[in-house]
Amino acid sequence: VQLVESGGGLVQAGGSLRLSCRASGMILSEFSGSTMEWHRQAPGKKRELVAALIRGGDANYADSAKGRFTISKDNTRRTFYLQMDNLNAEDTAVYYCHHLTPMARNYWGQGTQVTVSS
Repeated sequence: VQLVESGGGLVQAGGSLRLSCRASGMILSEFSGSTMEWHRQAPGKKRELVAALIRGGDANYADSAKGRFTISKDNTRRTFYLQMDNLNAEDTAVYYCHHLTPMARNYWGQGTQVTVSS
């Protein structure tokens, strides 16, 4: 299984980006039952959890993401997403996707850079 991320880039403050994380090689039952997360790490800071889909169901968000970010998934594409709106400079970071499968296997994406210019 590999998690392949895409969608990062440079955007102006107030703009939007959508990150994607495709789970290559993961069967449907494992994908749909996973807890799916987006984390980020800014320069000089610890990695932090931004958003999560708990076992493919309830969505949780960090306070900094509430009202601006939306996590979602597409089982048929084995892909989950992070829609980020109204971005600001504090959102600049490398974003990582993470799967925790029902069998407690952990998978991480390679990271994608998001840079917000003010």
